Amino acid sequence: MDGFTAGAVLLGLVVVATAAGLLWRATTGRVRPTRGGERIAAADVGAPSLGERATLLQFSTEYCAPCRATARVLGEIGSDLEGVDHLEVDLTDRPDLAQRFGILQTPTTLVLDGSGTVRARIGGAARAGDVRSMLDDLLGRNHVRSA
Repeated sequence: MDGFTAGAVLLGLVVVATAAGLLWRATTGRVRPTRGGERIAAADVGAPSLGERATLLQFSTEYCAPCRATARVLGEIGSDLEGVDHLEVDLTDRPDLAQRFGILQTPTTLVLDGSGTVRARIGGAARAGDVRSMLDDLLGRNHVRSA
């Protein structure tokens, strides 16, 4: 292989890797609405209850760095919005839930409505603006907690 061919192959690999990285970055953490979502009860995930109006159900693992940041973001949103709770489930302790809900990466967050029906799914670190926008659509605009 001559130098020109090797350089072209190397440049092609760099272009493909860059495109794949940009695609991954653009899609991770995005809220994806679901159709015909499964209904989840609090007991299904070992929680005492779900949020009255919505639940941000985060699946994490013990050694997942983005999971901690996601927990902070979702916890803030849950405390800011009336009737919205954030629940975190460690899949290290509950691998059965990973299989049941098709969790392939952590963090993964399911957005549940007040009845426990899955309305959206977020793969990767959740983006606060996207989550708030989804909750605005789900709950309407008047859902900020009173001080």
